[in-house]
Amino acid sequence: MEALIGWLWLPLALVTILGWYLSYSASRLDRLHHRAESARAALEVHLVRRAAAAIEAAAVLDPASGLMLAAAASESLAEEQSRNGGGHVVEEVENDLSRALHVTFADPADVAQLRANPLAEDLLDALAAACTRVQLARRFLNDAVAQAQRVRRKRVVRWARLAGRASMPQMVEIDDSVPAGLGDLAPG
Repeated sequence: MEALIGWLWLPLALVTILGWYLSYSASRLDRLHHRAESARAALEVHLVRRAAAAIEAAAVLDPASGLMLAAAASESLAEEQSRNGGGHVVEEVENDLSRALHVTFADPADVAQLRANPLAEDLLDALAAACTRVQLARRFLNDAVAQAQRVRRKRVVRWARLAGRASMPQMVEIDDSVPAGLGDLAPG
């Protein structure tokens, strides 16, 4: 009888350990999904701030450059408003804004001339900071997504369906580089 009781503890211990492991894995996956969602929301906020800073900076540029930059930034803001903070970052629109920034602020010498105006200096500093924050936010997001995807690829997570109905987090691949002319202004 004692041998039978001794053998009953082993399956009970294994079931307890398996239950703890599944619970731990589910909690970790939930935290990673939350982290990825929070990082995505932060990226969207920083993209809006970059677009707003670009519109403000467009006011101190020559008319052609200012119009091009303001149009790309306005399109980015319109896309964000149509999403209402939900959905995915539209990479094409954000890449268009990045291209406009690179064309407008490609030459550090031209940016140095703009900085002679105190108003322009503040606006360019704000734009450079916004571009840098977009870079950081995208890196944090992609790091969180990579970790969540790595955990979701584990067999035990797939077999036990620990992710439930949550969609697989996706990386955001946009050109978030700071234009050469603004690179010297970026904090860091």
